[in-house]
Amino acid sequence: MKDILNRLIHHETLSTEEAKQVIVNISNDMYNPSQIACFLSVYMMRSITIEELTGFRNALLELCVSIDLSDFNAIDIVGTGGDGKNTFNISTLSSFITAGAGVHVSKHGNYGVSSTSGSSNVMENLGVKFSNDEDFLKRCLDKAGICILHAPLFHPAMKNVAAIRRELGVKTFFNMLGPMVNPSFPKNHVLGVFNLEVLRLYSFIHQNSEHNYSIVYALDGYDEISLTGKAKIVSNHSEKLFTPEDLGLSKIKQDAIYGGDTVEDAAKIFVEIISGKGTAAQNNVVCANAGLAIATSKQITHQEGFEIAKESLFSGKAKGSLDKLIELSS
Repeated sequence: MKDILNRLIHHETLSTEEAKQVIVNISNDMYNPSQIACFLSVYMMRSITIEELTGFRNALLELCVSIDLSDFNAIDIVGTGGDGKNTFNISTLSSFITAGAGVHVSKHGNYGVSSTSGSSNVMENLGVKFSNDEDFLKRCLDKAGICILHAPLFHPAMKNVAAIRRELGVKTFFNMLGPMVNPSFPKNHVLGVFNLEVLRLYSFIHQNSEHNYSIVYALDGYDEISLTGKAKIVSNHSEKLFTPEDLGLSKIKQDAIYGGDTVEDAAKIFVEIISGKGTAAQNNVVCANAGLAIATSKQITHQEGFEIAKESLFSGKAKGSLDKLIELSS
């Protein structure tokens, strides 16, 4: 690691294979915590290259506990996090609305690092069981339309990084990696990113894939469609600037999508929204994101997906998916 750090400090970059090997070495306990923290810190101060990000991703996918859910043609709806906005759990709520609309979801997530409550925090609080048992996950998809893939159960190689990330408490390049290393290798993705540079990297990496994908960055800093302003959306067949008016909606204030100060706050907001008791702003935000996921999976327009998402939320189908998942967990 000393040689790698010296090279990085002198503004050199790593090849794809070198980047991959660093992650493999971390998983094999070859570096101490101080070295790993220093390595992570380098990428907080300079941009990551496509070769480096690809190498890190390839290592995690090679080392992961993979799971075969291909029969369900599922989608993952996931953000990088790290936007510092502390919203409620928009992508997780969108996942249940998408599942309620009949589109299977394999939701990859983790505990929050730079926010109050990550996807796994709120799911755990509501009584959802985390498992990497393939039969259980298939049963969840079959009965609830959604399964939760809690990242630490599928990426044991990252156990040496988890505590360091928690102690640092800020976004690292692992935020960029999370959405790209779903262990079920879904063929459909909605990926939220925290800046335009990461949007460019994701677009480059995904452009040669055969997957359906939509990559989202709200221009005022959110890693999802926030409705607080415009958003850039890049997909496998188009690139556009989204505005709330595209869905017949008005722009909202940032405090309308605040996520609370504790995991308990986040869980309470989650239940209120999925029960159809959210504010108009909260409902529109989750349906705009779920609508994009439905549109991406079904290859229909965002407006059509938005209408399907609203029906899923207000008919109680989304809540039904959550209730069934909690039931299966018990």
